[in-house]
Amino acid sequence: MSVQSREDIRNIAIIAHVDHGKTTLVDELLKQSGVFRENQEVAERVMDSNDIERERGITILSKNTAVYYKDTKINIIDTPGHADFGGEVERVLKMVNGVVLVVDAFEGAMPQTKFVLMKALDLDLPVIVCINKIDRPEARPNEVIDEVLELFMDLDASDEQLDCPFIFASAKEGYAMKDLNDERKDMMPLFETIVDYIPAPTGDPEAPTQVLISTIDYNEYVGRIGIGKVENGSVKINQDAIVVNAHDPEKNNKVRISKLYEFDGLNKVDVDEAKIGSIVAISGISNIHIGDTICAVDAPNPIPFQKISEPTISMNFIVNDSPLAGQEGKFVTSRHIRERLMKELNTDVSLRVEDTDSPDSLKVSGRGELHLSVLIENMRREGFEFAVSKAEVLYKEDEKGRKLEPMERAYVDVPDEFTGAVIEKLSQRKGELQNMTPIAGGYTRIEFKIPSRGLIGYRGDFMTDTKGNGIINTIFDGYELYKGDIAYRKQGSLIAFETGESVTYGLFSAQERGTLFIGPGEKVYSGMVIGQSSRSEDIELNVCKKKHLTNTRTSSADEALTLVPPRVLSLEQALDFIDVDELLEVTPESLRIRKRILDPLMRKRAGIRK
Repeated sequence: MSVQSREDIRNIAIIAHVDHGKTTLVDELLKQSGVFRENQEVAERVMDSNDIERERGITILSKNTAVYYKDTKINIIDTPGHADFGGEVERVLKMVNGVVLVVDAFEGAMPQTKFVLMKALDLDLPVIVCINKIDRPEARPNEVIDEVLELFMDLDASDEQLDCPFIFASAKEGYAMKDLNDERKDMMPLFETIVDYIPAPTGDPEAPTQVLISTIDYNEYVGRIGIGKVENGSVKINQDAIVVNAHDPEKNNKVRISKLYEFDGLNKVDVDEAKIGSIVAISGISNIHIGDTICAVDAPNPIPFQKISEPTISMNFIVNDSPLAGQEGKFVTSRHIRERLMKELNTDVSLRVEDTDSPDSLKVSGRGELHLSVLIENMRREGFEFAVSKAEVLYKEDEKGRKLEPMERAYVDVPDEFTGAVIEKLSQRKGELQNMTPIAGGYTRIEFKIPSRGLIGYRGDFMTDTKGNGIINTIFDGYELYKGDIAYRKQGSLIAFETGESVTYGLFSAQERGTLFIGPGEKVYSGMVIGQSSRSEDIELNVCKKKHLTNTRTSSADEALTLVPPRVLSLEQALDFIDVDELLEVTPESLRIRKRILDPLMRKRAGIRK
């Protein structure tokens, strides 16, 4: 076997905490390597392709692109930073020979930085550290270098890994430099460092074909597309091959390679043959999955890869049966919802969809609330209408039959005056304080260990308690023994008991009982939740009632009734707010919270039974 390295290629992944500028950096590399024409209109963050990624400024799916620097092709993979999409990062690192770790020059090393760096060091990948956003007035690059090196030491990095190059950059302004005193010109210092420091991919060009599939793309016209790196040999169009999987010894499918692409800038380009080290996309294999290895027919040797992280949280997606059902959505039946969720499984490997006792309800499990809320938001934009239940965590049992639950580490940065409120709330939710350190600018960083279910519905409280100035980041931390019951919501709901349209007069008397979620002129039905009660129990109200007309004039009759503006909940806030006996009705136009049991009498009976 003759292992050779392929000097004209470099494969890198860009990893970082959320919002430290990975995607903007990739944009600049694309622009400066001449992928776009001089006068071409280029969208900002061109790699974030779907609407939700653009609006929220987060990357959800990893993306492949390629740029050229002199004679070297650099394959770049932009990865997500959120813990909910951590499964994406782990697999992508299998395709590359090194990583660029992007760290914000002001925020420094954050929990997610640690998570993605740990994965890279475990795989022995060389790291280039890019301190980004040095154009920020409050940037502190020298302190951040120390923080990053401390992080390397915490993660037991080897001496070679500690000796990594540092690059200082502003992706927004389009320059990078090897030393803070250098001239601020362009991105060339980063390109040079990648080519000099990241090793070229290696493999045996004479060996039988081996391609490990690390990501899946999906396209309406060609179906599933497997993306991976050619580890050994080469792969050609019309070649017969066999698909095997290290975790599934039964798998053994004969296939033919009908379409083969490589990446060039943002496009996929047809190629006839790809050699070792190339990152390729292969279409025309119907049931290809992440972790499959495409091999030569006479040498079916699967490449081992780590298992995909398991889901920790689940919700039921239910056919909408409210009195307003079917008025706003195009796709409303259980068949529509099932087909759409099955289609999602094509590309999202951390998702699970299972049947329940009812044909109208499907159990959907994912990596966290953000993971599932992005799916719900995508579906409502596509015209789906359905209801979802409160998120619940997935429990396990140990060998002694004891109940285990998923735990998280929460890192909270808050202004000093709010630390008391945050510690109190998290302690009530079974959180244990692990660490407290002051950080710059009058902030404190608090580290908590807390059950995943303790964080469900907490973000709304957190924003209120910190007046919107806190930042909370969480990361999955294994399973532990069940910590006991948690009381989620202190306040009850305000419930409409008549169907009709809300009227100012009815709302005026209702607003004294709590906070309203609706204004006048909105459709309501019996059993719909219209606000949050100021007490712990639910209160039923009639918001459709008009004032009785009499012929006596009172001095107060002519006074206009003034309503407090309603609190309009976003999708995340509504998912946080709903309780176990409630559902969230999701349509392309509205979000309505309702009781599971709409009939007040039946609801009372169910409450008594409980």
